[in-house]
Amino acid sequence: MKAPRSLPALHAALLAALLCAAALCTACHPGSEANDAPRPPPDPAQIQRGKQLATAGDCASCHDSAQHEPFAGGEAVNSPFGPIYASNITPDPVHGIGRYTPQQFAAALQRGVAPDGKRLYPAMPYPSFAALAPRDVDALYQYFMYGVTPVPNEVKPTRLPFPFNQRWVLLFWRMAFSRHSRYETEPARSAQWNRGAWLVQGLGHCGACHTPRGPAYNEMGYDEHSPLYLTGGVIDNWYAPNLTGDPGSGLGQWSVDDIAAFLRNGHNARAYAFGAMSPVVGASTQHLSDDDLNAIAIYLKSLPARARNGTYDDTPEARASTRQALQGGTPERPGAGVYLAYCAKCHGADGRGKPDEAPPLAGSALTLSEDPTSALRLVIEGSASPKTAGGGEPRKMPGFRTRLTDSEIAEVLSFVRGAWGNNAAPVAPADATRLREAIQR
Repeated sequence: MKAPRSLPALHAALLAALLCAAALCTACHPGSEANDAPRPPPDPAQIQRGKQLATAGDCASCHDSAQHEPFAGGEAVNSPFGPIYASNITPDPVHGIGRYTPQQFAAALQRGVAPDGKRLYPAMPYPSFAALAPRDVDALYQYFMYGVTPVPNEVKPTRLPFPFNQRWVLLFWRMAFSRHSRYETEPARSAQWNRGAWLVQGLGHCGACHTPRGPAYNEMGYDEHSPLYLTGGVIDNWYAPNLTGDPGSGLGQWSVDDIAAFLRNGHNARAYAFGAMSPVVGASTQHLSDDDLNAIAIYLKSLPARARNGTYDDTPEARASTRQALQGGTPERPGAGVYLAYCAKCHGADGRGKPDEAPPLAGSALTLSEDPTSALRLVIEGSASPKTAGGGEPRKMPGFRTRLTDSEIAEVLSFVRGAWGNNAAPVAPADATRLREAIQR
């Protein structure tokens, strides 16, 4: 497995440099975003629209409490610097956002500034939400103030080590790395494409997970003009895959219908949602309209192939070689025996999976990903697909943490990444060991 894209040492160096620069600045205090403008009265149409926007923005996946109280906060977002606790965004006046004015709400949502001037960590995707128009922010304000039940849940404060606890440095972080302007329509593109671009780049903040992060934990691009946008990233020990047109590790082999079905049902003939993507489908994308799902798919299918990795050549020779390995005729591929014992029952000796039960591994984008983190974590920990209205019963992938050693996990994944015509780099036992330790931490 390659070294992670965002390195804590580089984070520290960059933020230390910002600290020094800020010490020379006489206007470094962020100030308060408070405003005495009166709160607008409730507007039922705006509240309903705000609910739809909050669902499309998947606010629940981060901000629901451990007790499943909507938007009551308290769950940790695990960053490279330590846990960042999601805030209570119910209208509770003490522990939530009940006293926020519309201006304060907009400042937090789009600029990462709390009413007391405290800067929010970019685990909150305010660079993406900067793309929203004022009318969208107003509708979200109406929903969170009048359509959400207040919950008096006091969230554990985030306490990161020095220098990451110096939040005022994030003023400079935003100036250097954040998106600052609303989405502008591309006149040469269709209305559907623009709708999809707005959902993916802005409200849906897909890049927050699927775009690699730089040394300052900054997304390496916010739209299709960046060569790294949506090419994959590691978040909380899951690898969010490449969403560009790469035919190996990306969506090059997926159709518009494949993408829409995956977001609606939590699976399609090629893949199941798992890990961090499972709650996104369960709480957000399954509730979008068909028009919005198709718009997202059309936008994603327009992205050229980038960060290419892995190939799939479905040839008789490749399948014959795999059959021979599974029959015990190639001792240099020890992972074949592990696969036959633990995986073939669901995914098939031919790697084609079973419809509505287990996804194929032959030609799978997950299998061919540059970074095997998600494949490793699935084998170690297991995962379950989301419960959706049209997706049937959720499917569970069992974990093999106690049944397989790190060497066996690496062997079976290396076998899968080279079987049935798959061609991706093997996995080392050290990769499994590091991930197992990271999950335990």
